[in-house]
Amino acid sequence: MKNYKSDTIIIGSGAAGYTAAIYTARANMNPILVNGQQPGGQMTITTDVENYPGFKDVIQGPWLMDQMKSQAESVGAKIISDTITNCNFKSKPFELIGDSKSLYYGKTIIIATGATARWLGNKSEEKFKGYGVSACATCDGFFFKNKIVAVVGGGNTAVEEALYLTLHAKKVLLIHRRDKLRAEKILQERLFKNPKIKVIWNNNIQEIYGEENPKKVKGISIINTKTNKVGSIDLEGVFIAIGHDPATNIFKNKIKLDKEGYIITKSGSTETNVPGVFAAGDVTDKIYRQAVTAAGMGCMAAIDAEKYIAE
Repeated sequence: MKNYKSDTIIIGSGAAGYTAAIYTARANMNPILVNGQQPGGQMTITTDVENYPGFKDVIQGPWLMDQMKSQAESVGAKIISDTITNCNFKSKPFELIGDSKSLYYGKTIIIATGATARWLGNKSEEKFKGYGVSACATCDGFFFKNKIVAVVGGGNTAVEEALYLTLHAKKVLLIHRRDKLRAEKILQERLFKNPKIKVIWNNNIQEIYGEENPKKVKGISIINTKTNKVGSIDLEGVFIAIGHDPATNIFKNKIKLDKEGYIITKSGSTETNVPGVFAAGDVTDKIYRQAVTAAGMGCMAAIDAEKYIAE
């Protein structure tokens, strides 16, 4: 158990957290970054990355996070392997408690704990993650040019993912466990008008199957939720779009969250309703959810924190 004190404590170590660490270190704020349960964040489970600026060739998500971590450390950020389990935003300086029982005191706090995609939870899905199974069409749709893919879900995200995938895929199957969608009517209209999209109602994915060497998806088995009839479909990609869960449990009743649990920030800023506490990346962004936007928000949070201390 140790005590740490700094001008800023950063919680989380994805693109937002590491970028915040780089900028606050360069501002001589001596940042301490607590890296959490999944150091590197969502990018560590992302294989090929083709849309992060500055790299002509395909790069790997874990490699990119290692580079950001090394850069943050090289400019003076202190990175600690711990997970924050509680916080007190009423005390000054702010107080955080780690799983290690260490205490962290910061004049400012930058929350960059991210959000995780909800998954179906079956073994075959886990097996093919990154090899045909994805939770981000914007990230991975490009790899499915002229192929048949499925999207699982019935809300706005699922419909938006299906529509986006029509820019790349030959055919998009939207698989929904009910007989009507929850998505906004305008999105539904676009979906039903698109000739590339077919909706498969009242079905769940039972299993995703494929090849081993190289590992790739070849099809799915589905089960009807009303008749229990089982069927199979040949395809090469499965996109899970049943929602995301922001990592904000420890902040409930401490800062303002929306009904889905995302941190609410002031317009045009990363400041929360608690002055001196800032949020960046997927923990506050339910729309874009990209590494490059998370990095940009990490930069914003660092500058906001620097200004707060200077005032």
